[in-house]
Amino acid sequence: MTGPTQPEPPALAAATAMFIEVLVIGIGALTAAVLLLIALIGPTTTAKLAPVAGSSAATGAALAAAYALGILIDRAADAALTLRRRQLRTRYFASNTAYAQARLRLADVPALAARADYARSRMRICRGWTLNTLILTLSADLAMVRYSFEHRPLILCTFTVLGLATTLGFYRSWRALTETGYRKLAEQTTTPTVTPPVPTQTQPSSGAS
Repeated sequence: MTGPTQPEPPALAAATAMFIEVLVIGIGALTAAVLLLIALIGPTTTAKLAPVAGSSAATGAALAAAYALGILIDRAADAALTLRRRQLRTRYFASNTAYAQARLRLADVPALAARADYARSRMRICRGWTLNTLILTLSADLAMVRYSFEHRPLILCTFTVLGLATTLGFYRSWRALTETGYRKLAEQTTTPTVTPPVPTQTQPSSGAS
């Protein structure tokens, strides 16, 4: 009696990469949520809850929350950038059908498909962190406003400027990766039109035999 069929290595690798990708996005969202909570409850309550945060149960809950938030942020960022993504796609594909057909043709070439998957993974991380860095900047600003420390105005302004600059950097990276992905997909799946050579005609000899 044969045992259950094991998943193919490429499928398992893709699932692992997707899990890590969502987790990377979710960690940023969870950090922003913690900063927002700290800003809301204040320093006294934060000091009381600090020992609980280091427990094993809290670590497991944080991992689960990070994964769930990663899915949420990924979908929210995708929705926010949908219009821009469609504008970039129309530069290389006339319709969604043409794009889907190109994806199917690329899947027939495993090496090119693997490179495209890696590029899309980087694109999704940049897309998620575009929203992450914006939320992190706002939540960190709220937390710094709530707490008293030296040079707070300078640190607050510096962190805000750096946060907004990082947000812009992630957005520009997402846009560049997205446009490059569409361009390469169009180049790799477009069937070149080859003009058949015109046969040369033998000139009749001028002399009579």
